[in-house]
Amino acid sequence: MGGFFGAALKRDAISDVFFGTDYHSHLAPRRGGMAAYDEKMGLQREIHNIGNSPFRTKFEHIFDEMKGMSAIGCISDSDPQPLLIRSNLGTYALCFIGAINNAEQLINQYLSFSGGHFDAMQGGKVNTTELLAAMINQKSTFTYGIRFAQQMINGTASILILKEDGHLIAARDRLGRLPVLLGKSEDGYCVSFESHAYQKLDFMDEKELGPGEIVEISAEEVVQLSPPGEEMHICSFLWTYYGYSTASYEGVNVETMRYRNGEIMAAQDEKTGANKGVDYVGGVPDSGTPHAIGYANKSHIPFARPFIKYTPTWPRSFTSTRQSQRNQIAKMKQIAVPDLIKDKNLLFVDDSIVRGTQLQETVDFLYENGAKAVHMRSACPPIMYGCKYLNFARSTSDMELITRRTILELEGEEGLKHLDEYSDSRTERGKAMRKAICDKFHFDSLEFQSIEGLVEAIGLKQCELCTYCLNGKG
Repeated sequence: MGGFFGAALKRDAISDVFFGTDYHSHLAPRRGGMAAYDEKMGLQREIHNIGNSPFRTKFEHIFDEMKGMSAIGCISDSDPQPLLIRSNLGTYALCFIGAINNAEQLINQYLSFSGGHFDAMQGGKVNTTELLAAMINQKSTFTYGIRFAQQMINGTASILILKEDGHLIAARDRLGRLPVLLGKSEDGYCVSFESHAYQKLDFMDEKELGPGEIVEISAEEVVQLSPPGEEMHICSFLWTYYGYSTASYEGVNVETMRYRNGEIMAAQDEKTGANKGVDYVGGVPDSGTPHAIGYANKSHIPFARPFIKYTPTWPRSFTSTRQSQRNQIAKMKQIAVPDLIKDKNLLFVDDSIVRGTQLQETVDFLYENGAKAVHMRSACPPIMYGCKYLNFARSTSDMELITRRTILELEGEEGLKHLDEYSDSRTERGKAMRKAICDKFHFDSLEFQSIEGLVEAIGLKQCELCTYCLNGKG
């Protein structure tokens, strides 16, 4: 997915933006970038591949090479950014988070009337950040340009711009699928995807931008350029998986939401007796752990960590672009605690079940170490659709999802007409899908959080949440 951080201060901003951007490293594994503005040096920019090396190690030299009282940084899982753009609106640095699904259509449309061109990358692909800039530049002001771009985009675009006067422009995407927050200190203002990123830098919460809201930020003030819209569809998966535990979106903390989520699942299992005889509740580390803590607290079944992730050398399993290598890294990370596995009836809570590939490795690993039974709970409802609004699982076709594959095996194309039934554990189709996945992965039982339970755990209205990946309603 990705994230960004920017600051406009009365002092040098490079350190704040370096650390603030680094605090978004959990959101994307591919590229990092920074840009800064200094009165003497003008706009500066640097981009690095961070696929196999953390952001901080690739940018630790930045303090000697870049300076400015205004700067922006981004973590990206797509094209290199930020880009430096020279246009009718002036020279500026631009980055964004989200996804542009109709990029080819917009490129062709732009080329057909402008007589312009794009810098082509390998295979003729156009950097989507450059495409975004081209759309913004079609209007006479940044405000009109951003509004125009967001209206034209099929997808999502939250935007951060650093202008040549040192001011920042921040715009939350039109339907607020992603958060954009502002912080304030005695030295100025910052803008961030994650709230903890600026809190650790001694900024206080200032405000969270509303859907489609656009603001201009200087060291002295924040000026609203365009008011927020009334409709919001913030991504529900932020709380289930993507968000860092210390983050808060729309006033709802990620960690406490995950506790509530686990409690709701436990309460449901208590009603049906599905967790009877379980010796330990554990979380599939790391994002499944807080859901499991909530489950254990509610059920009064002891929480344990039957296996531990070895993170010093394997911090992220999704770094490699090769599925086989990701699977091998996932296996290398898991170290068993035999006393908590052998002859034990275990219940694990995972944040979600998408393809199921790595989960199969985990269950096999537990049985190899002597587990008597392995029950699985997903803190996320069954994922039925690949996300089309963000970059989550965008390389995954719907038929790569374990739910879709299983439904196809059970009922063929006819089953795809009944996805709502398969999602619901109370229906015959829902029960059949769960049993088939259990048989495939050797689970003793399997259940998913319901959409209603997820909404209750988050605490916002369902109409304010995007649940497209769960029920096709974005």
